[in-house]
Amino acid sequence: MAWLLREGEVLATLEVADSRKSRRKGLVGRDGIDGALLLSPVRLGVHSFGMRFELDVAFCDRELIVRRTMCLKPLRMTRPSWRAPVVIEAQAGAFERWHLEVGDQLEIKE
Repeated sequence: MAWLLREGEVLATLEVADSRKSRRKGLVGRDGIDGALLLSPVRLGVHSFGMRFELDVAFCDRELIVRRTMCLKPLRMTRPSWRAPVVIEAQAGAFERWHLEVGDQLEIKE
């Protein structure tokens, strides 16, 4: 199991979708997620078609610095984020609880 950290603080458990198939499936069909999902690489943005809950989405650069965040309602799609090929998805409200902000340096620990 992997962990998502910021400055040594554990924010959440982390699932990593690093294959094309796992990125395509993402969180579709689930009723929620306790931790977060990391998608990499992401070239064309992310979508929430088939989602049963709202998502917090963080676009990060290759060094895992948060460049943009948003809340994505079901049946929506984001625009591509060319300079942020890594996306972290969590259930809506998670980023507020974690106090996640643009500019935060994230880390993955296994």
